[in-house]
Amino acid sequence: MLKTFTQLLGNARPVFQRYLWLAVTYGLLCGLTISTLVPLLRSGLQGDTVTAVCWMLVLVLGVVTSWLWRRWVEKAGVQVGTAVVQAGRHRLGEQVARMPVGWFTPQNTARLEHVITQGMMSVAQLPAHVFTPLISGVITPIVLVITLWMLHPLLGVIALVALPLLAGAFALTTRLARGADTVFQRDFAQSSQRIVEFTQAQSVLRAFQGEAGSARFVQQAIALQQHSGLRVIGRSALSTVINTWAVQLVLAMLLVTCVAWLNGVVDAGLNLPEVVTVVVALLMVSRFIDPLLEVAGYADVLRAANTQLHDIASLLSVQPLPQPSGVQTLQQPQDASVTLHNVHFRYADDAPEVLRGVSLHAAPGSMTALIGVSGSGKSTVMRLLARFFDTSAGVVQLGGVDVRQLTDAQVAAHISQIFQDSYLLAGSIGENIRIGKSGATDSEVLHAAQRAGVSEIIARLPQGLNTQVGEGGVRLSGGERQRIAIARALLKDAPVFLVDEATSALDAENQQTIAQTLSWLKGRRTLIVIAHQLSTIAMADHVVVLEDGLVVEQGSPQALLALNGRYAQFLHQRNTTKGWRIASAKPPSMDKGPSCN
Repeated sequence: MLKTFTQLLGNARPVFQRYLWLAVTYGLLCGLTISTLVPLLRSGLQGDTVTAVCWMLVLVLGVVTSWLWRRWVEKAGVQVGTAVVQAGRHRLGEQVARMPVGWFTPQNTARLEHVITQGMMSVAQLPAHVFTPLISGVITPIVLVITLWMLHPLLGVIALVALPLLAGAFALTTRLARGADTVFQRDFAQSSQRIVEFTQAQSVLRAFQGEAGSARFVQQAIALQQHSGLRVIGRSALSTVINTWAVQLVLAMLLVTCVAWLNGVVDAGLNLPEVVTVVVALLMVSRFIDPLLEVAGYADVLRAANTQLHDIASLLSVQPLPQPSGVQTLQQPQDASVTLHNVHFRYADDAPEVLRGVSLHAAPGSMTALIGVSGSGKSTVMRLLARFFDTSAGVVQLGGVDVRQLTDAQVAAHISQIFQDSYLLAGSIGENIRIGKSGATDSEVLHAAQRAGVSEIIARLPQGLNTQVGEGGVRLSGGERQRIAIARALLKDAPVFLVDEATSALDAENQQTIAQTLSWLKGRRTLIVIAHQLSTIAMADHVVVLEDGLVVEQGSPQALLALNGRYAQFLHQRNTTKGWRIASAKPPSMDKGPSCN
């Protein structure tokens, strides 16, 4: 826990070290102040007023000092919490920037959002509200162990042995509820994601499910969270009961020892100093148990915080893709060619292979079309080219250089990407296009917008390029968002263009505009295109047919058509689908419906 906590602090670790020193000192002050009750009560009960008054003054001084010191500890704890929020989020931001792009699945993104919001705030509250009572609850009993041993050695031994045993009991109960708490945090993140999704997708949900069913997915997520929450409550209650019983068992052992001691004093004849010592020992036993009960009460809070820190640690442990080291070892792509040689890939060690020995080559300035049914591996090829992941086996090359010998910056500079899910940042249309080239002039932006068919969008909007798109581009249609993403890629003007379903969200008129753009790019840039549009495929110099992670055919469109194999079957299916039409415009008769060819 502390390792992850200090890792979040980074350069602010001295602030945490100062806080720990103050908190430990506070615990010592509390223990020593409580210990002054021994001479105070002894002298008071034996009638030594002067000594009792002196120890009373020492007690008051200790209480005041402890109170002032506690305020310093709390201020230091707030400073540590502030440092965690600032430095910790900065540290997570740096880590996010280094993570492989392929890591950002919807599930992982929900985890990350939950950690940055809920998790970081919970962790930031630990020093001021959890660590301080826990540290004092541990240090104070240690001091009182010495006091009890001085009063009666057996009491000191029992108290000393009890501390590690209680620590073990607390650790066991923490493990008992940790799994349930992890599941709850996962379900909590999922329900939060569903709520955001519910608010953003109202038009779709109401159109297809109506008022009654539109909240079904949210209700399911909340029900799952409630189920896991009840499980956490049950485990937490059981843990609290076990912890409390463990502390009470220690109290019972100490009280039994005191009673046996008192019986011995009575049997030996009443001796006032001995009786007073027993009474004082009983009071010290009570003061020894109190902070331990407080520690037991904080076990649930500490376990939940440990779960949050575990999630943070798992994020910080995600390894970035290896980068070439040393300026001398850096290589530059020699041209705009793209090559895959015997590439194998699986998304997890225990997952099946998605690509099984894929090899292809795209010459500089050529256009390669990837075709195949859904799940054949087309998008995975694209992601490997953009180095979202590294291959399980085989080599991916840009310009004759293994992508693993290129830095992320080099790969990013060499490739423009147009993927199926086009995400726009909250800002204007111009700002989103200018992401492709931060220093681009308005004329360059407008030129890219014209090539991508965005000019019509700009022309009909009062604010033109300055029109705000909303979070994720929510104010625009899917086709408009995709055209802006294409304009962004055109503005970047990288040597290699990766196009994944570029025309999937566009109407026929804009499909023609994009086809013209690809035609204009052909010969100027290397194009790797996933497309089901026949007009796009017809432009390709080279076609690669993928099936179940294998290249089953590749070559020029004319050569593959002559083979009368998978490519020819694909074209036949597309032409058949494209040729569907209504056979008759007459109203259907009662005994015969409309026919399709």
